[in-house]
Amino acid sequence: MATLGFIGTGGMGSGMAANLIKAGNKLVITDLRREQCKGLESQGAQFKDSPKAVAESCDVVCSMLPYNQAVQAVGLGKGGLHEASSGAKTWIDFSSIDKKTIVGVEAELGKKGWTVLDGSAGGVEEAAAAGTLSLWLSGSKDTFDKHQEIFKAMGNKIIFVGELGNAKLVKNAMAMFAAVIHLSLAETCAWLKKGGLSEDTFRTILKNSQQDSVAIDRIMEIIVSKKYKPRKSWMPKDVGFGLDMAREMEVPMPFVALAYQMFSIAQATGQDGYEATGIACNVYDIITGAKK
Repeated sequence: MATLGFIGTGGMGSGMAANLIKAGNKLVITDLRREQCKGLESQGAQFKDSPKAVAESCDVVCSMLPYNQAVQAVGLGKGGLHEASSGAKTWIDFSSIDKKTIVGVEAELGKKGWTVLDGSAGGVEEAAAAGTLSLWLSGSKDTFDKHQEIFKAMGNKIIFVGELGNAKLVKNAMAMFAAVIHLSLAETCAWLKKGGLSEDTFRTILKNSQQDSVAIDRIMEIIVSKKYKPRKSWMPKDVGFGLDMAREMEVPMPFVALAYQMFSIAQATGQDGYEATGIACNVYDIITGAKK
């Protein structure tokens, strides 16, 4: 039985951490919002008051954090991992951030003997709770191979994607791709509906075409039902990271940039409090006049 640390116990992190407990590991945890740790504490996790204290109490640290600054603070800030004098020297970070940040933090932590494995998780909170996430890992292949049991506790599709930072690129790429798909389906359905063809009929057509896929049918199911799940969508943030990197790389991405602008319309009109499909549909309802 390993003792693992987990930093960041929000919607995604709590589900991932709970599955580490279910797999038989002891768990030490921390989060800036102590109340978010209560559920895991009731399952046997032990709360610590800083990333440093977590590292000093475990063998491997995992994290799921919301922003670049949070990852920098956990790694290099006051009470951060860099101050740990004993315990873990391996950090597996699943945060949805950009490549530059994780590479920069790793460069500093490496001076203190740390190995950082960069991870990203594909899936929503329900998949995190069920242990069915897609996990992409990059960095040291030896470290990746050594910690397979950790990954298998949290996901069912685990892929190594190369050098440190590549897992963040994959996360951003998947968000960009998904944004374009969501908005293009919502746009096409809005056009067809104006012409007299229902969303349900188009869903049937797609299911019997070469474009059929689990992802597309899930989106169409929501479009047809109009049951938009209220939640904070992280897709706009991840798309924004991808566009920032694209500008630095001087790679034009006009379709993704337009998708990002559509998310901006949702934010400006108060229609961004849903998962991505709901955001896309609400935006097109505004554009077409279906929603005033």
